[in-house]
Amino acid sequence: MAVFEDVPKPRRRSPRVTREMAERILYLFFIKRMLQHDIAALFRINQGRVSEVVNGLRFPDLLAKITSRHSA
Repeated sequence: MAVFEDVPKPRRRSPRVTREMAERILYLFFIKRMLQHDIAALFRINQGRVSEVVNGLRFPDLLAKITSRHSA
């Protein structure tokens, strides 16, 4: 009988999305047309974090910059 069989495993946490990561995420999504789940796998983060960056919930200034630069 194992002593630790009732102890839950610690959750694996993904790294925080930094400003530099967000810039790269936006580049990959809007310029390279990479899918959100592929970007998430590349950065080893949750796809929801990628979605937040792409939809302007995190680092909205970066989203405004990249969309205004490439809309003309």
